[in-house]
Amino acid sequence: MTASILCAIHCAIVPLVITTLPLLGLSFLANPWLEWSMIILALFIGIYAIGLSYFRTHHKILPMLLLITGFLIIIAGHLFVTSWHEAIVVPIGGLTIAIAHFFNYRYACACH
Repeated sequence: MTASILCAIHCAIVPLVITTLPLLGLSFLANPWLEWSMIILALFIGIYAIGLSYFRTHHKILPMLLLITGFLIIIAGHLFVTSWHEAIVVPIGGLTIAIAHFFNYRYACACH
């Protein structure tokens, strides 16, 4: 859940900070390959984390559906949304993923 909230913050701040990256010597962070690699890595980690709870404890599909929806929003934001709208759409995806982890946590705690 913390990683998803940090992702939402990251997605909101990056458009503002991206213009200063070359001045700071951090231009590699603006590389699309790095961004897509992080999205794919986060997707696998999220599926693993929520999948473990699904199969081991609560057997409720809502967290997984929210997780997938959040990643689809992020991917759509990167592929189809342009200009300042991307800075709104992508953090919404990150918040949706955070909500997925919140529901997963609540369901897992209710089962114990």
